[in-house]
Amino acid sequence: MNIKIEKIPENELKPLYQDPAQLGFGKVFTDYMFTMRYVKGKGWIEPKIGKYTSIPMGPAAVVLHYAQEIFEGLKAYAAEDGRILLFRPEENAKRMYDSAEKICMPPFPVEYFVEAVTALVNLEKRWIPKAPGTSLYVRPTLIGIGDALGVHPADEYLFFIILTPVSAYFKEGFKPVSLYVEDFHVRAAVGGVGNAKTGANYAASLLAGAKAEQKGFSQVLWLDARERKYVEEVGAMNIFFVFGKKVVTPNLSGSILPGITRKSVLELAKSLGYEVEERPISIDEVIAGIKDGTLTESFGSGTAAVISPVGSLNFEGDNYLVSNNQVGKVTEELYIKLLDLQYGRARDPFGWVKEIGRF
Repeated sequence: MNIKIEKIPENELKPLYQDPAQLGFGKVFTDYMFTMRYVKGKGWIEPKIGKYTSIPMGPAAVVLHYAQEIFEGLKAYAAEDGRILLFRPEENAKRMYDSAEKICMPPFPVEYFVEAVTALVNLEKRWIPKAPGTSLYVRPTLIGIGDALGVHPADEYLFFIILTPVSAYFKEGFKPVSLYVEDFHVRAAVGGVGNAKTGANYAASLLAGAKAEQKGFSQVLWLDARERKYVEEVGAMNIFFVFGKKVVTPNLSGSILPGITRKSVLELAKSLGYEVEERPISIDEVIAGIKDGTLTESFGSGTAAVISPVGSLNFEGDNYLVSNNQVGKVTEELYIKLLDLQYGRARDPFGWVKEIGRF
């Protein structure tokens, strides 16, 4: 791509955050954003980095009426030796390509994705926080902006990337979270778009999420749409259960998001000598495992949260403590090992970490 860069005058740049530890998640945005349009008959045109600003589109834009939208999430990390690192960006690019096809959108080329992220992050490297546990979150998004009503794919699309410096996703940090098992509402069904990273899936989760929050829980643990029997995923994470030295996660049935962190946890756990399984796991098996002590730990994984230990499950009005509401040894080991890779503190035998620049 020949990316056009519209520089912002020095005196118009935003001031940096004062306390990186107080950033929260997704509340502060950087100076620049990347944009590129797709026009039917012309393809992808006008790659540009310019000032972070509102998106111009008409009130009849397809995204507003028929939810033609997908997005991704990845992070840029500041290594102690001055390198700027991305974690498996090609995997995000491939997943976004797949999501686009499922939502009947023109896929954004993988090589364009990585090039655009690299260019924008390097331009905005002053925003990458260096405090422990912080990073620069990267949000690529693709929306249908064609201005016409009628249930059909748009004729025009906008791909854009915005950046936000972040600290921990959960206010608890790396401490056990509580999950509410939802046995009525469903997030997605097999044959739908549950395995695409589209806003519609998250909209479908808001009601149950609000109910769980009102009851004092951190997130919802979803069950399958057909039988309300099998565990699927958490609102913002894939879910794992530990049975001694065995790490188990629900298999990708078609309604579960194929998480990049999920995939990395499975590969990392296997390399550390753990037995790993991807299979259907019922909520009854989970509860029985907690009761008889065979289920020793549980945790969630995702780009935003990285790894989040689960301290309790609430199912049908009863509360079940996992690992005595403490961080388990397997969870902690995987968390530390993964962070060491992402921040460039450990040798990367997998080839997951991509250096894209230096401070």
